Amino acid sequence: MSGPQTPEHVLDAQGDSSSCRKDEDAREGTQSSHRMLGFSDALLSIIATVMILPVTHTEISPEQQFDKSVQRLLATRIAVYLMTFLIVTVAWAAHTRLFQVVGKIDDTLALLNLVTLTAFLITPCFGQFSLMVTFPDVPLGIFVFCVCVIAIGVVQALIVGYAFHFPHLLSPQIRCSAHRALSRRHILHLVLRGPALCFLAAIFSLFFFPVSYLLMVTVIFLPYISKASSWCKDRLVGHRDPPAPSAEVFSFDLHEPLSKERVEAFSDGVYAIVATLLILDICEDNVPDPKDVKEQFRGSLVAALGAYGPHFLAYFGSFATVGLLWFAHHSLFLHVRKATQAMGLLNTLSLAFVGGLPLAYQQTAAFARQPQDELERVRLSCAIVFFASIFQFAIWTAALLRQAETLQPAVRFGGQEHAFMFAKLALYPCASLLAFAATCLLSRFSTAIFHVMQIAVPFAFLLLRLLVRLVLATLRALRSLRPPQPLPSRAPEEAQSRLLPSSC
Repeated sequence: MSGPQTPEHVLDAQGDSSSCRKDEDAREGTQSSHRMLGFSDALLSIIATVMILPVTHTEISPEQQFDKSVQRLLATRIAVYLMTFLIVTVAWAAHTRLFQVVGKIDDTLALLNLVTLTAFLITPCFGQFSLMVTFPDVPLGIFVFCVCVIAIGVVQALIVGYAFHFPHLLSPQIRCSAHRALSRRHILHLVLRGPALCFLAAIFSLFFFPVSYLLMVTVIFLPYISKASSWCKDRLVGHRDPPAPSAEVFSFDLHEPLSKERVEAFSDGVYAIVATLLILDICEDNVPDPKDVKEQFRGSLVAALGAYGPHFLAYFGSFATVGLLWFAHHSLFLHVRKATQAMGLLNTLSLAFVGGLPLAYQQTAAFARQPQDELERVRLSCAIVFFASIFQFAIWTAALLRQAETLQPAVRFGGQEHAFMFAKLALYPCASLLAFAATCLLSRFSTAIFHVMQIAVPFAFLLLRLLVRLVLATLRALRSLRPPQPLPSRAPEEAQSRLLPSSC
């Protein structure tokens, strides 16, 4: 009789099975797709985020005022950025779904995936997005952008066809299913519906481009439109019975949200590249020229660097904002058990505005150069921070609506961390909204108000748990001061109950 296995034996058995799987994959010329999926997540988050660069590099001369025309120009570019960011996230979601089907890759699939990523890279790097931002009413930028999306869909369809032609590349659940053709049809529908709408958008861009923008927006909300139409159909026609449990059907639910881990990986990539973009403008542009140091500052490098003080202050404030928003996001998803579709949409909208924080940094750094426009720039920066943080708060609100399946018990209603999570996620929306309102009343001090907000919020984060405990203790003390409510007299009922016979 064999004795109980020690932890060392269990680990050795796991290591042996893992090495056996690796040896088997090596003999077949395949490998797991997990690492390639992680690489794709990182690269796609970078591609989505760098699309803010044409907006941040909008040239506004010192003589040009921040008037209605400049505001309209920035608003148009921000709208185009938000639309393309959301389209890239839809393509990323389809890419992630695709590699839920493809469990292993070989050399051909790896090359096809690189072709897909190359098509993604062409979108911001070779000017198509820049064309859309600079010339939103010219069809060429829209047409080329749509062609890139179509190319991505075609290559992803080739990946699907290749993987289903060699079933050993599929995930075990699909490979062993008797309804493999149904699974292939579902995943093809998923990866091709966006490119199909972009194909129509490319055609309409040649003669009536507003319809193209409408179709591209439809790409973003198509999953939610499909779910809403299915819900309405169920209410009108009646809900169809699910298939029998004995039927071995594997099909992807097109409305099923992505896993929490994939959402976290993509979100971390966006926050990381945003933090990196902040430093790019300060590395080269804010290093004083030796000739200027000698002539204008009498050789004092300290005095020359002091002239760039507002830029460094704007950088540290913006970096702290990005870092604390990431910390709030991390704290939230630490207590999330499952992400719903509404939470995924709200997370994407939050990330889109987080990607706009380099624009907020550019506006903040321009206070010293163009002080006459500081009020409008402060309000724009406050608006970006507000929307980035309020959508985080909305994620938590959406999670609370289905808290039994989405949240850990500690942060549910009545949980020990519920009040602290509420305060942590509400801090930045309240601070940015308060700063925006304060600039309306004290417009002369708008820059000081914004910098105070950027400096005060990190300290508030440090003291937040203590403040929440003090507030809760104060509320309990106030509640204890209320006179106790007299209990209703139950003497007649007790007397009557004595007269009634007791139950056997």
